[in-house]
Amino acid sequence: MVATIVASLPSFLLASSVAHSSSTSSLIFNKLRSSSRLRFSFAVAPLCSRRAKFMAHTLASANLGLTQPANIENPKISFAAKEIDVGEWKGDMLAVGVTEKDMTKDENSKFQNSILKKLDRLLGGLLAEVSSEEDFSGKSGQSTVLRLPGLGSKRVGLIGLGQSASSPSAFRGLGEAVAAAAKTAQANSVAVVLASSEGLSNESKLGIASAIASGTVLGIHEDNRYKSESKKPQLKSLDILGLGTGPELEKKLKYAEDVSSAIVFGRELVNSPANVLTPAALAEEASKIASSYSDVIYANILTAEQCKELKMGSYLGVAAASDNPPYFIHLCYKPPSGPIKAKLALVGKGLTFDRFLILVLNVLSGGYNIKTGPGCSIDVMKIDMGGSAAVLGAAKALGQIKPPGVEVHFIVASCENMISGTGMRPGDILTASNGKTIEVNNTDAEGRLTLADALVYACNQGVEKIVDLATLTGACIVALGPSIAGMCMTFEFYNCWKIVLCVLFVSVFTPSDELAKEVFEASEISGEKFWRMPLEESYWESMKSGVADMVNTGGRPGGAITAALFLKQFVDEKVQWMHIDLAGPVWNEKKRIATGFGVSTLVEWVLKNSS
Repeated sequence: MVATIVASLPSFLLASSVAHSSSTSSLIFNKLRSSSRLRFSFAVAPLCSRRAKFMAHTLASANLGLTQPANIENPKISFAAKEIDVGEWKGDMLAVGVTEKDMTKDENSKFQNSILKKLDRLLGGLLAEVSSEEDFSGKSGQSTVLRLPGLGSKRVGLIGLGQSASSPSAFRGLGEAVAAAAKTAQANSVAVVLASSEGLSNESKLGIASAIASGTVLGIHEDNRYKSESKKPQLKSLDILGLGTGPELEKKLKYAEDVSSAIVFGRELVNSPANVLTPAALAEEASKIASSYSDVIYANILTAEQCKELKMGSYLGVAAASDNPPYFIHLCYKPPSGPIKAKLALVGKGLTFDRFLILVLNVLSGGYNIKTGPGCSIDVMKIDMGGSAAVLGAAKALGQIKPPGVEVHFIVASCENMISGTGMRPGDILTASNGKTIEVNNTDAEGRLTLADALVYACNQGVEKIVDLATLTGACIVALGPSIAGMCMTFEFYNCWKIVLCVLFVSVFTPSDELAKEVFEASEISGEKFWRMPLEESYWESMKSGVADMVNTGGRPGGAITAALFLKQFVDEKVQWMHIDLAGPVWNEKKRIATGFGVSTLVEWVLKNSS
């Protein structure tokens, strides 16, 4: 006798709701269409008491801790570009972006900059006087908000841009500073103007306005879904003054909104704890993207059984220990009309939790000894799906932007790396979907095992270029000179090894100069920083196995390079491929929140291929 069960579970509550399929059970994951809930059906044989207890435990743990994220709508800011005299603008706060040069005063302590001189005159000299008292010099990171009578705006804010400002990140920082000032002042309406905008090209003005808008959206966002109480930001509108007007600028501001909302989406995925964002929940979030943009995106979510049919032994080996079943996510974007000129794939590592990072093999007992204590970072292992967050964030943005001429596949092999009697062990041999065998000499090097089958799958979609993103190693030994080496931070884990996290620069590996050029040009627009690393083929010697085609880790020196060389074994030679190791910048340790890193660059790269 076979019973048919249909389950419909709310968003983010899908963890462990379905037991692993066996020879007597099959699971069919139906693509989400119009419903905001994930629906799937499966047939199961009558349960014996032992299996029934297991199933009951699995269902009971679906909402571990009774945690449900609050349904908080992210603030919607209305952007407008205006050409209006700063003295005539009316609202809660006028924010002026100033460089150190702009703050120069003459022998009478009067501003020489025309906009600051005008504001100071309207305020009866108080702006110059107060800025001196506040010791405000325009340095990067400085800001001061003054409540002074005499203007249409209730407050005037001075935001420091440093010696000069020309990069997207500088103007995005201006937007973030404006958002912070607006929060403090509880401002509803804000205007932003640059003290010096003379001589800027139209293209530069478009980029600056876009960066300011993006920074404001990201700066105003606070992820309060898991807090019992939260304050809603007051900011409703932002006027950008002095950078032009017209449909081209309006289109650029809309683009900034779309990408920023996608970055926020990526941040919230990474911020979500593992008891909420399980592989099934991540699959549902992907399906929601397909549902929201069904005119250009479709979803194909594969279950463990379907992955087994595709011989994804490397991926399934990692997933085997968890009670939460794996889901292989495949979204595909196709433009609403016109010919396809380029086929691309974005592949993201999707480990919703990695418990093995803090495990060491206990030789005496033969078991695993869980280490805890300062620096173990077990509490942030939810970030191990940061690559998938960037990929799905890009999918969301592209669903809104709808670029022509390009087909994009978004691929995530989602699972957990846990401990159980069914899990992989050191010395096990896994067989990937391209037939290559892997001896597991490190169960903590699991991300590359999942990516191996994901890359093979991506190549089978007929794509010409692949970019994969992963919090893969966090390790790099960099000899790039003092200016860049100084931007790296060293952490010690249990006095066993040192990991160098390049917080500001991301390691990039590719054998393709053409692809490297494309992605680096995209990163210049996005403001995200990448550094190309060598793919030293001689290092592959350390990856050879005596009993299989390869091992999954080499020696500690050059660990990031050997990880990239491992992934290269699963990419078709005809396909241009890049690996991005974003272990450092995916997480802001100081603020204890995700950054959304990678989304903006991926979108820019796709648009470059579109045009």
